[in-house]
Order: sequence, then structure tokens, then C-alpha cells
Amino acid sequence: MNEAWVVLLKTASMFLVIGLGWLARRRGLVDAAAATAIGRLTVDVAFPALVVTQLLKTVDPAALRHEWAVPLMGAFTLCLAGGVGLALRPFFSDRSGAPTFVFLVAIPNWIFLPLPIAEALFGGDGVRQVLLFNVGAQAILWTLGVWTLSGPGPARSDWKPLLLNPGILSTACGVALALCFPALRSFDSPGLRALWAAPLQGLAMAGSLTIPLSLLVTGMQMSGLEPGAKAPELRPLAGVLLGRLLAAPLASVAVLRLLAAAGWMPSPTAGRVALLIAAMPVAVSCTVFAERYSGDAALSARAIFHTTLWSVLTVPVFCWLF
Repeated sequence: MNEAWVVLLKTASMFLVIGLGWLARRRGLVDAAAATAIGRLTVDVAFPALVVTQLLKTVDPAALRHEWAVPLMGAFTLCLAGGVGLALRPFFSDRSGAPTFVFLVAIPNWIFLPLPIAEALFGGDGVRQVLLFNVGAQAILWTLGVWTLSGPGPARSDWKPLLLNPGILSTACGVALALCFPALRSFDSPGLRALWAAPLQGLAMAGSLTIPLSLLVTGMQMSGLEPGAKAPELRPLAGVLLGRLLAAPLASVAVLRLLAAAGWMPSPTAGRVALLIAAMPVAVSCTVFAERYSGDAALSARAIFHTTLWSVLTVPVFCWLF
């Protein structure tokens, strides 16, 4: 299955779930308060559970010893995209909307869309690279990402809730458990290991809710928006499209080619996976993060919809170029 077909199938499935969220709010099954509550549940419960279970499956001493640069590439890719967002912000966003604008440009969909594409293109090696990339990306999302999205004010100046948020704690917990107790990666072990298999399977079930809940919340948010976008809303949306789908991937191409020329690249597959993720649309969880940390949820919902739609064209082109 080629990459264009994989992108099309995954995008179509995402839009179907977004449509269900849109329909649920349109029919009165949920209201704005319920959408906000579901968003907080996703960020504070489901997403951390997903982080722990993914890191348990990914992190081990051998992987970190031989491919330690891949998590660094994950962190670097998000930071580079954030720098692109900062550079574009004066042209596309006012000061009040700057935190959300930079956050949306910086945070690509690094798991849900690239995982099946990497598996189709590179097999098991591609899957491992995506999951290792996730380690560094999670660290940036829950530190610099949340700090950026919170914007100026008390929420940003109070470091305690930022450093002790569920994402940071779950990332630290997942890495520590994976390194100290490698046997925990067997979620369905028999015998005495069932003592930890049950809670780990429960965490995996809770984590599996992250993507569908994020998509449903995005649809609910879009249902509350007026049809079409007004002129003041079009400028930041156009900037996110330009930054997330074109400028950030091109910046990643330039920098990673320089690093490869200098001999600093863990493997050809790692470089290609990093470039693939750099070309991804806005992460589907950005709406619930915007809700949770006082960002612009309306812009986030529109950005997820439009960048995912246009990625059907841009991602196959970048895959071909890579």
C-alpha cells in the first residue's frame, strides 16, 4: 500500500469521527460544557495513560544506547517548528492569539497518521522509530508546549502546575518503569505477572480512548463555530496552514540534510521518519490542549480540520521528495 493511499484512508477515518462529534453537539446530545469536560478527561486521564503504555513498549536500555539520537530528533523537530511559528507570528497573528498560533505550528500529528505510513514504508523499523521519536516529542509537548500555550499571566508564571502536569508525570513514570522493570512491557503475561498485567491492560484501554475522544471534541468544537470564517480568523488560519504544512517541513529538510552531511544521523530510516512527522498536520489533541490551557480552541479546531484535509496533498508530495 503506497503512502498516498495510507494518508487518504487515515484522513477519511479521522473526518468520520470528527463528523460524529459535530453531529452529537448539533443534535443536542452534548453542549459546550460537556465538550470542555471531555477535553479535560482526554488531557488529564486518557493521554497520560497512552504515554505510559507507549513508553513501556518503546524504551529499553538497548534502544536508548543505539538510537539515543531519535528522541532528541523528536524534541528538536518540535522546537524547530515552534521557531517557524515564532517567525511567522508577526505576519499572521496578533499578540493575544500568538500562544495558540505558535503551539499549532509546533505540534504535528506524530503518532496517529505517521505510524501506519511508517509501517507501510519501512516495516517494523519505521514503527520503532516513530515510537522512539514520541519520547522526545512528549517531553517538549508537556513542557515548552504547555508553557507556550498558557501565554503570559498567572498560569504561566506558576511553574508548579506546569512541571507537575499529568503529561510530565506520565512521561517520567513511563521511562522509569521501562528502564527499571523491563518485564512490564509484557501486558498479557501469565502466572504471577498477571498482577501487573491487569492494571497495564487497563491503562492501555484508557490510552486507546485518546485519539477518538480528541477527534470527537474537535467535532464538537467545530459544531459550535459559525459556518465559514471571518476575515480576522482567516489570517491566523492561513498562517498555521503555511507554517505547519510547508515552512516547518522545509526547515526540517534543510537542517536534517546538514546534520546527515555532518555524519550526525542515527540511521536513514530515522531521518526519513523525522521528515515524515515534520510534514504532518496539526495534532488532533491540540483542541483539547487549547481548552485545557486557555488557548484558542476555535482556531485549533479549524486548524486541525484544514491542515488534515490539505495534508492529503502535501504529505504524499513530501514523502516523494524525501
